[in-house]
Amino acid sequence: MQHVQKRIGERWVLSDVSVVLGAGRALAVLGPNGAGKSTLLRVAAGLWSPSGGMVYRFGRRGTPDHTASDPRVGLVGHQSFLYPALTALENLMVYGRLYGLSRPKVKAEAALERFGLRWSANEPLKTFSRGMKQRLSLARAWLSDPELLLLDEPFSGLDLEGQELLTGWLAEHRRRGGAQLLITHSVEEALKVGDAVAILMRGRLVWWGSRDAADEDGLRVRYREWLSKGGIGSFASFGSS
Repeated sequence: MQHVQKRIGERWVLSDVSVVLGAGRALAVLGPNGAGKSTLLRVAAGLWSPSGGMVYRFGRRGTPDHTASDPRVGLVGHQSFLYPALTALENLMVYGRLYGLSRPKVKAEAALERFGLRWSANEPLKTFSRGMKQRLSLARAWLSDPELLLLDEPFSGLDLEGQELLTGWLAEHRRRGGAQLLITHSVEEALKVGDAVAILMRGRLVWWGSRDAADEDGLRVRYREWLSKGGIGSFASFGSS
């Protein structure tokens, strides 16, 4: 993302945001409500076009499209892209066919198994708890073995087992060269899953650093400082070649 801006109505939600994310790397973006985190993810995904600046994905300039149908991108956001009237298995089979996967039922069953939902494969989504819906959203993102994961509060609603399943998948994805952009409110989560952590305030990236250089207590102090004073934008580059 190069000098990206996003305007919604009269408000500039993102201002001069630049991020480079390389293969095998994970950037966790930390910020309060209204900082522009979800907007950043939607623009990165190509669901929304930027008002200024440029976005490149997989080495090519991105244009707005239905990213939920791109098998190279695993997107988990506040909007699940799932169908309430369909069963868990049917939901994943729909996406398996949309992605052009061979044997979509077999892969859908494997995704359900991976996220502990095999037992509820034939239950409609409308009967699922919040945590089960989140697991199914993660299973949908896992289904196509994506190169890029874009995750908005991925731990939201998950129980301890679900959190462990997610953490294990993220580590495995990075080991295989996948890239990850994660949005969170939690300093603990940011340090657990991110190789680097960035702070987004009022639509600007005001600070970033590697996980090794930022202990949890120190990051909490820095985060509170930015909450109290805001800041100016900066360039965040991590893992680029």
